[in-house]
Amino acid sequence: MSVAAYTAYMQRQQVRAAVWPILEFESGNGPIHFTLANKGVGPAIVKHVIVKVDDQPVRNWAEVLEKILGPGYHPGEEADMSGRVFSAGESMNVFTPHDDANIPIPFDKSNPLWAKLNKGRERVTVEICYSSTLGECWTLRGGATTPSITTATRRCPTSSPISFQQ
Repeated sequence: MSVAAYTAYMQRQQVRAAVWPILEFESGNGPIHFTLANKGVGPAIVKHVIVKVDDQPVRNWAEVLEKILGPGYHPGEEADMSGRVFSAGESMNVFTPHDDANIPIPFDKSNPLWAKLNKGRERVTVEICYSSTLGECWTLRGGATTPSITTATRRCPTSSPISFQQ
């Protein structure tokens, strides 16, 4: 390998390291919420999202709550994940369920709604495909209460009937 080729290779590796995003999906229970955060040093461009409850894909947060709480309207506050750019260090609550008064559900073991959602959030998992500004792709697989695993991916899938619509 020539010196010029090696130098170009090393420069490319340094640029890759300087723009490497690392997404994490988590949840919390005071109040109940789901969070997506970029723990990396470069922006994460979210290309495709799948959210599952009990390993079954759902299309939106309303379906998540119906699977956890049963049929009916369950209010909440949500933020789009798909197509969004998360800057380095950015963290966002992507969903916060609310009670009938449209208030986030605070930590309260005696509240049956809190107890059901706190247990139910363990059933929520995601597959989020995202890229760096260089077009390199990764897929985050994780649960609301389990550690995330990120793997390199050749390319992100296109939208399909199981894609999360939010």
